[in-house]
Amino acid sequence: MSNPLSTSLSSASEAPVFRVEKLTKIYGEGEAEVRALGGVDLECREGEFLVVLGASGSGKSTLLNLLGGLDTPTGGGLFYRDWDLGSADDDGLTQYRREAVGFVFQFYNLIPSLTARENVALITEIAPDPMTAEEALTLVGLGERLDHFPAELSGGEQQRVAIARAIAKRPAVLMCDEPTGALDVNTGITVLEAIDRINRELGTLTLMITHNSAMSAIADRVLTLSGGLITGEHRNPQRAPVKDMSW
Repeated sequence: MSNPLSTSLSSASEAPVFRVEKLTKIYGEGEAEVRALGGVDLECREGEFLVVLGASGSGKSTLLNLLGGLDTPTGGGLFYRDWDLGSADDDGLTQYRREAVGFVFQFYNLIPSLTARENVALITEIAPDPMTAEEALTLVGLGERLDHFPAELSGGEQQRVAIARAIAKRPAVLMCDEPTGALDVNTGITVLEAIDRINRELGTLTLMITHNSAMSAIADRVLTLSGGLITGEHRNPQRAPVKDMSW
């Protein structure tokens, strides 16, 4: 089994970053069985910005968790480049998450006793080819807030620290789970602008799940999930600037 983390750039640009074939995920057994994903087919390519829309219980978080190596499928195919994630062991998934994927969640999960710089440095210390914490924080517009503690930062600034922490290791994929869910509209726009900038400037494949259909305008492609299935898909001929979103 080849290691996708050593895939050459030339071959990576030609093949999908993710290839998903009839992917299923079932929780529980018997009468307690819940089919979170019922057979999903999907390809994602390098540099793409993909928004996944769906109500609570639609399967969008399950899909993100499987793509991010946080969970394993019940059936179907799940490939990162040429590597079968569905059959990877725990050590392989740990390496995959550590080196290839950055996560941004609704809640920031910053360590209160560490500064912004120190929170980001936790990741740069274990990554093979990281940015500096200063570089990552400057990229999300916090170059002047390096030594502030989370309690000294607004909610939007804390989320941007979390984004800087996620991208400091130069991940191939950025997974965003309702990244503006705990923020007001104006603060949410600032956070989305940071995510959009990272996608455009670093070419990071970006997948963002949300229940807010307004966010579909800023994506290259939009998937709609319902009942564990992809029920809709469309591409935007041109991505809208974040500031022009109609909330």
